[in-house]
Amino acid sequence: MDLPVSISLAHWMYLLGVLVIIVTMIFRANVLVPSIIATVLVVGAWTGSPLDALGSIFGASFVAAKELFNIFLVIALMTALLNALKDLRSDILMVEPFRAVMKNGHLAYLVLALVTYLISLFFWPTPAVPLVCAVLLPAAIAAGLPPLMGAAAIAIAGQGMALSSDYVISVAPGISAKAAGVATHLVADRALVLSVVTGLIALTLVYLRHRHDIQQPQAALLTRWLSSSDTPVESTPELHEGSAHKAEIAEATRRDAPLVSDSDFSKELHTVPAATLPWARAFAWLAPLAFLTIIGLMAGSRMGLQLPDLKGGAAASLVGGTAALLMILATQAYHGPRKMLESAADHITEGFVFAFKAMGSVLPIAGFFFLGASETAAAIMGTPADHTPSFLFDLVRAGQDWIPHSRVLVGLGVLIVGMVTGIDGSGFSGLPLTGALSGALAPASGVDAATLAAIGQMGAVWTGGGTLIAWSSLIAVAGFARVPVLEAVRVLTIPVLTGLATSTLLAVTFLF
Repeated sequence: MDLPVSISLAHWMYLLGVLVIIVTMIFRANVLVPSIIATVLVVGAWTGSPLDALGSIFGASFVAAKELFNIFLVIALMTALLNALKDLRSDILMVEPFRAVMKNGHLAYLVLALVTYLISLFFWPTPAVPLVCAVLLPAAIAAGLPPLMGAAAIAIAGQGMALSSDYVISVAPGISAKAAGVATHLVADRALVLSVVTGLIALTLVYLRHRHDIQQPQAALLTRWLSSSDTPVESTPELHEGSAHKAEIAEATRRDAPLVSDSDFSKELHTVPAATLPWARAFAWLAPLAFLTIIGLMAGSRMGLQLPDLKGGAAASLVGGTAALLMILATQAYHGPRKMLESAADHITEGFVFAFKAMGSVLPIAGFFFLGASETAAAIMGTPADHTPSFLFDLVRAGQDWIPHSRVLVGLGVLIVGMVTGIDGSGFSGLPLTGALSGALAPASGVDAATLAAIGQMGAVWTGGGTLIAWSSLIAVAGFARVPVLEAVRVLTIPVLTGLATSTLLAVTFLF
């Protein structure tokens, strides 16, 4: 029989902090400062020491940094590789062959979604959006696809399907898993299935609703699109709000004008010395094949095949190591051996700068939610783990009589909490909350903690990552596609919500 839970003032401070953070997210404001203040109040209430409370500001972020630094490292190395591939123009060569497949608007819709998904899975949607919009979207529009359908396909496949699972880089599963106290690969595997189910439903519903808007291929469609006015990303004030540096991400995705004709491609490739052009073509194949191989190894080992066991840190290490090696080789091919030494170091530095600008604010937020588990709370407060409470878990145990014992209701509840945390337009700042809540609710609900964490991750990232919120990175997709962002939200809302509800019900009743 469970012992009664003693709820102290520190527990109430923790609950108050969670509520304040959620309200702050609803108002689309940055939750970093509320997280720091809540950390100070919780630690001060528990220890009774103002010095310990003040030191917790540093301690919480430091513990979060130790727990999550592998995520920052992988982002930095993948960004470094991307910059090296951009120098070679290999990124353009990777997607250019797909233009020939776009014979009509129906095929163009599928190609846009597929290519966006694959690139976003490897490098995040940050490079996928401008690359696809610059190289493939003009061809899709000339094939008869309406720009609004193109924007929807890109948003669903990239900022929805790929980002919500984040299967290769594993930033989102890593944060969710740490907060929930489960293995990263368990959350990643479940999130991959849920993201594919949600995405396929959303893509299908958008296509069925708007397929009659697809026209016959004609050059006049492209001319009309190029002459239409679009909203510059940097001029939209909403992009600067919330808990993520969306302005920085949007600036990083900036590219020149769309590559419309073969002459445009020739001009772009002429910026690469003729001697290195064969290397550019080689890396356009080598980089995708390398990461597809890693995905195959990850999937094969989890299906029981006699392959290296790539779980947790092993998978992240292989992804990061492969990215670093490819970056060095690509830099060598473009700059030569002498200049490569400096350029490779610059790429790594730029990668770390981007990683901390894009994800640095997550550390104090995660630090507060790590107080919810006794192990990480002990590290933050410097107390023995067996004498440190699990604030969130204790609160859930104390209120378990009010928690519905329906798996469906608990799953949908975690999904809604995730969607609420995504309202600030970030998508990642709420993952420590949904992960911690999933770990606490799992014993009482009978649903696996990894499954609940994946469901919460779906709600947070699909909402704030760039499919349902107009002030999220969806505004970058709309800007590049030259369509009103509110129209994109209108087109995406019902399909995405239907997909999220369906995948959640499948997860808690049949799949896991």
